[in-house]
Amino acid sequence: MSFLKKLFGKKEKESLDQGLQKTKEGFFSKISKAIAGKSTVDEEVLDNLEEALVGADVGVETTVRIIKKIEERVARDKYLSTSELNKMLQEEIENILVDASGSENYTFDSPMPAKPYIVLVVGVNGVGKTTTIGKLAHNFKKAGKSVLLGAADTFRAAAVDQLTIWSERVGVPIVKQAMGSDPAAVAFDTAQSAVSRQSDVVLIDTAGRLHNKAHLMDELNKIKRVIQKFIPSAPHEVLLVLMALPGRMPWSRPGILRQPLM
Repeated sequence: MSFLKKLFGKKEKESLDQGLQKTKEGFFSKISKAIAGKSTVDEEVLDNLEEALVGADVGVETTVRIIKKIEERVARDKYLSTSELNKMLQEEIENILVDASGSENYTFDSPMPAKPYIVLVVGVNGVGKTTTIGKLAHNFKKAGKSVLLGAADTFRAAAVDQLTIWSERVGVPIVKQAMGSDPAAVAFDTAQSAVSRQSDVVLIDTAGRLHNKAHLMDELNKIKRVIQKFIPSAPHEVLLVLMALPGRMPWSRPGILRQPLM
């Protein structure tokens, strides 16, 4: 989603770039070793490249897709130098990201792909899901969109209160119930309210959970199912909030909206 770039100011972006520097260097180091000493892309280079991509956590499915594209290029052009390989890798990765984004390739100012556009925000504990929702709500409202928040994190203590504070700061309505309520019921009420209010964007907060906890993942599926009872095409997007370090990051602190957001 291109609009997410606006969530980070200059300092946050510099910090993120610095934190990813070793990862970036490690990735390109593996690619360089895969083609070292070769002038053309042959079967051995492709095998080494495949191993390097998998080793860099690109993923098996994505790696196979990239290798297949390069194989097609080699077969078509008959000659592909290793100096061209880096550029081609960049192009193929960009194409994959664009294809994966689909209707999500928009900015805060763009017309939404659907109305109401339901975004389900998920992730483990402490990564800043609620704060991210506050930033998104702020930027969408700033762009002239009508925004509705759904407090479906009814498990964490004070989670509903925290999202309520964000709704008040941003100046957008919120749908909530008491702590311990069924999160799927909150999600359903939020979707129903969004339709009646004719909201443009709906941001639904959820409780932090781990992927290896089956009952918690089943709860997410339930939230999705009940939303679809009212809006069959929803949720239109599932936003997974990630963090590279344990604990909360500096920009996760409440009060970030007191400063202008980029």
